[in-house]
Amino acid sequence: MAAAALACAAAPGWGQATVAAGSAASAAAAASAAASAPAAAPLSTTGPAAPAAAGRAAAAAPASTAARPARAARGPALRLDPTATLRDPARNQPVVVQAQEIRGQPDLQTVAEGEAELQRGPVTITADRLSYDQPEDLAVARGQVRISRDGNTYTGPELQLKVQSFEGFFLEPTYFFARTGAGGRAERVDFLDEQRAVAHRATYSSCRPEDPLDAEGRPAVPAWELSTRQVRLDFDANEGIAEGAVLRFYGVPILAAPVLSFPLTEARKSGWLPPSITLDNKSGLQVSAPYYWNIAPNRDATLTPTLSAKRGAGLETEYRYLEPRYHGSAVLDFLPHDRLAGRSRYALGLQHDAALPRDTRVALKVLRVSDDDYWKDFTRNVPSLTPRLLASDLQLSRPVGDWQTYARVQSWQVLQTADPTTRIEAPYDRAPQLGARTTRRLGGGLELDVTGEFNRFTNPGGVTGGPTGVPTGAIAGGSGVRLTGSRLHALASIARPWTSPGWTLTPRLALNAATYSTDQAMSDGRRSASRVIPTVSVDSAWVLERETSWFGRGLRQTLEPRLLYVRTPFRDQSALPNFDAAAKDFNIDSIYTENAFSGVDRVSDSHQLTAGVTTRVLDDGTGVEAMRLGLVQRFLFRDQRVTPDGPPSTRRFSDILLFGSTGLLPSWTLESSVQYSPDIRRVVRSLASARFSPGPFRTLNLSYRLTRGLSEQVELGWQWPLYGPVGERVAGQASRADGSAGGGLFGSGGADCRGTWYGVGRVNYSTRDSRVTDSVIGMEYDAGCWIGRVVAERLSTGRSEATTRLLLQLELVGLSRLGSSPLQVLKDNIPGYRLLRDPAGSSLTPNAYD
Repeated sequence: MAAAALACAAAPGWGQATVAAGSAASAAAAASAAASAPAAAPLSTTGPAAPAAAGRAAAAAPASTAARPARAARGPALRLDPTATLRDPARNQPVVVQAQEIRGQPDLQTVAEGEAELQRGPVTITADRLSYDQPEDLAVARGQVRISRDGNTYTGPELQLKVQSFEGFFLEPTYFFARTGAGGRAERVDFLDEQRAVAHRATYSSCRPEDPLDAEGRPAVPAWELSTRQVRLDFDANEGIAEGAVLRFYGVPILAAPVLSFPLTEARKSGWLPPSITLDNKSGLQVSAPYYWNIAPNRDATLTPTLSAKRGAGLETEYRYLEPRYHGSAVLDFLPHDRLAGRSRYALGLQHDAALPRDTRVALKVLRVSDDDYWKDFTRNVPSLTPRLLASDLQLSRPVGDWQTYARVQSWQVLQTADPTTRIEAPYDRAPQLGARTTRRLGGGLELDVTGEFNRFTNPGGVTGGPTGVPTGAIAGGSGVRLTGSRLHALASIARPWTSPGWTLTPRLALNAATYSTDQAMSDGRRSASRVIPTVSVDSAWVLERETSWFGRGLRQTLEPRLLYVRTPFRDQSALPNFDAAAKDFNIDSIYTENAFSGVDRVSDSHQLTAGVTTRVLDDGTGVEAMRLGLVQRFLFRDQRVTPDGPPSTRRFSDILLFGSTGLLPSWTLESSVQYSPDIRRVVRSLASARFSPGPFRTLNLSYRLTRGLSEQVELGWQWPLYGPVGERVAGQASRADGSAGGGLFGSGGADCRGTWYGVGRVNYSTRDSRVTDSVIGMEYDAGCWIGRVVAERLSTGRSEATTRLLLQLELVGLSRLGSSPLQVLKDNIPGYRLLRDPAGSSLTPNAYD
């Protein structure tokens, strides 16, 4: 709850009023300390009494003549430093007083009347009348008192303050904070001393009603408002305490707390965070209430009790730590008794990075869940790109001379399904992996690259055999059991690159050597084997340029041909284990590599030439790429016997890869890539996408993906205004910096709801299966001072299974976001999605504390 509110606090003294969104509930109390500005600027003159001056007079006094020098402006960040007076450069700035009439008596009193204005540094104070009584040490401003600093404004009828003791009051102040675009009012602010203040009946909101009075003549109520009975500020203790805090939305209380505390700086503070409510088809209605525990400046924890209508109560925990030589986190989501599954469920995540003596580094990552169905039932609790394949990894590395040495232990948890057609192949565990690598330059321009490793491969727990499609050599001869064992290998290459501004030529000699010792007999009956496979390659790339122009636009066009020749002799590897080799995806990057496999255990024999050409069109002034087109194909001089597909390949020409992209058309971005088979004269794979973005918050994305014989999908994504003004902040847009016109973030948000509706979403449709696979559909409503979001997300977890959840969020601009945040979902799924509000100083990436 504390973080759901907003702390606006001011340090005692001149110019120390600052605002920070998301801290706590007493925005109004900021006026208390900000109003201290007059105290630091008593009116003073030197010499005899100044006679009354006709017209508008101005007086300037050096800072040393003031009864108490002014404090420095600290900037928009919410920071307080009681020692600021010891190093305040603003102390030496002069005090400038202007008024229609200035009069005074030396060492007694100074008075400025008629449009009186006092300025020192970034702070300006205006009032109908300003006076300073030196014997009483009392500064008084009356009549339309206004204090301005860095866009923050405070207004009220009267301010009285004793300068030295910093005791006084500010009557009926109203305030506006530029950083959050919000403000409020208070009945009275009392200054107790330099470090303490009390605000009475303070409010805070970024909404301003269109009409100051409602239909019954009463003061109009903002769309949302945070009100407190009393707020006590203690800057020494870095604590504010709000009593009777109530957050109302259109007059309806939605959050309340009899007493809550909050920090007055950017320092973190323990307390409750905004509750979250989600609804999904697996767990039903879920309510969670996070509690943030600020253990120490470098350690914290978040404890989140959860309650699911279908599954029961649980607890989500996160612990983080940061030390000079190590840092990490631990996350445990625990459900002691899942009523649907009839057992306990959990997800555990650990991360630790440490720097040890002698440049040694340690990295630990662990991700484990309780059962095979966890990824389907709790999709958001499995932070992995492969939610069915969870890695645990411990790595140790240390440089030794020119070598980088490393050791590793890696294991996998494989989440299988009951459907045999959707089962996945489990990678091997490595226990251990020991290696060393070096890259160095030799004489004559030669470059040497060497990597040597020892690996012990074992099967993950519960895995003994392999599913259909396991590469030849992975299964022990005739047993149906996956081979396990050890491998010692070395990868070495020596190259001599020649480079110039327009071309490169790199001949290379590489060796892939490995020796195996297996626990089971291989398919040929052996338990040990060795092989060495050399590869010779020559890679040459050219860049040719010419100046040109299209439609009067100066451009530079390039022509970039590239040739790669590879020669690798055939070595029979069919009986050898295959612990980590897999076929590379055939694309523009992999076609320019020497081996068709990733990993170590398989090396494709080659006698081939890869030829391609790319042309790019660049803006001559900015260098921005306006268009790119390319084509590449591989020619084989002989049959290839070691192939990713298994059987030897007798083709002489590979598939052709064509690709292109352009942004020449205004507001349009077009991209396409095609894999064309000359043998069957058909497109094998293709991807085409178009994005139309004519302005802010307007983006349409359409893409088409085809993998012949496997999948064909059409995807549509969008963020588009449906009704209302776009790119504006609704009513009253001609705002001043102080928000007095009601514009900016300080929008109307009135009951007429003259805001803007936006549609957002992404739909992925499989034409092969005639069904929607994944989808996100929602609406956003921007009322200027608040934003409402309703988003439904559907994730496919099988051919006939899906998880659907509903996300609801209310964003009170300048305060906090309440509910279950869909922002990360929208950002991840909709290319070009933009937040409707991007407050200054806030992160563009939503986080768990939004």
